[in-house]
Amino acid sequence: MSLIRLLVPANIRHSSGGNVYNARVAEGIRDLGVQVETVPVDGSWPDASAKDRRRFGSVLGAWEQEQEQEHEPGQRSAVALVDGLVAVGAPDELEFATKAGRQTFVLVHMPVPETSGPEALQKEARALRTASGVICTSSSAAAVLKARGLPNARVALPGTVRAAPAKGSTPPHLLAVAALLPNKDQLLTVAALAGIQDLEWTASLVGSEQADPEYARLVREAVSTSGLAGRVHLSGELTGAALEAEWDRADLSLLVSREEAFGMVVIESLAHGVPAVVRRGTGAVEALGVARLQDADGGTRLPGAALDLPRGGEADAGVLGANLRRWLEDHATREEWKACAMDARERLPGWDVTATTVLDVLAVTP
Repeated sequence: MSLIRLLVPANIRHSSGGNVYNARVAEGIRDLGVQVETVPVDGSWPDASAKDRRRFGSVLGAWEQEQEQEHEPGQRSAVALVDGLVAVGAPDELEFATKAGRQTFVLVHMPVPETSGPEALQKEARALRTASGVICTSSSAAAVLKARGLPNARVALPGTVRAAPAKGSTPPHLLAVAALLPNKDQLLTVAALAGIQDLEWTASLVGSEQADPEYARLVREAVSTSGLAGRVHLSGELTGAALEAEWDRADLSLLVSREEAFGMVVIESLAHGVPAVVRRGTGAVEALGVARLQDADGGTRLPGAALDLPRGGEADAGVLGANLRRWLEDHATREEWKACAMDARERLPGWDVTATTVLDVLAVTP
């Protein structure tokens, strides 16, 4: 029987898209009858210490040859699927594991940003070139790797969990689900909401305030100084029934991240029949279009909108605010987006599709 060992970074403790993907795909693989062992890897990844990297190498079996390991009759050695955040921090260990005959695949949620510098990009290149194979969780991530001349990656898009359609609220309720981080740009959302205070609405920012406490403080301060304290609620990170309750009262979700490989929260929104607004030029546009509708004339309809927000500051806040104003004031727009989201909800892929794709890349059969 095959065993997949999924190695994930232990230092990412908030509910990130990568963490959710890892947990869901492991569950999906188990449901298909394949053993999966999820192994949190200690260290400040991707910048882990030498001790943490060596410990990671030991988990991979990098220091001993494959033939030295004993296995039960008919049992293959474990196939390692390494989260990209760990892999790009330990290219040496991946190279040793490959030389020792280990099967090591890398799961890339987001490529190393260009702004990380040449050393980080070189580590990424070494890690991915030595791997047995590469899986990306979005087409946009795979395209970035291809443009860098790295090995072609297979794409295993996130799946969805079937959810009850949201009931919505009166007045309309806007929801932004993401850890409070500069990349997620909640300050932009607050600035946009400050410009439409003459309209009726409420909003919730749902996400960890521990990932970047200083940025979280700035967001809270912006809500207060903008006079939005009674209308914008910062709930912290929510899970389970509390998070479902937020989705149930939502009429529109927002994901205006500056960089996003995919944006799993967008398809989570669609799974609840809630349309979404995202930033154009990020992978969140792919998520918004996963189950897009095609018109008779060949055009497409999105369950929401992808906005150009390239400039930053007040200009982007004005663009976002103007689009939210149009959605709030134009009943036809609200109805069209909602109808598209409800249609998309019926066609979203499940995690079984994701798990099957991953197993195919790993050449593991149930």
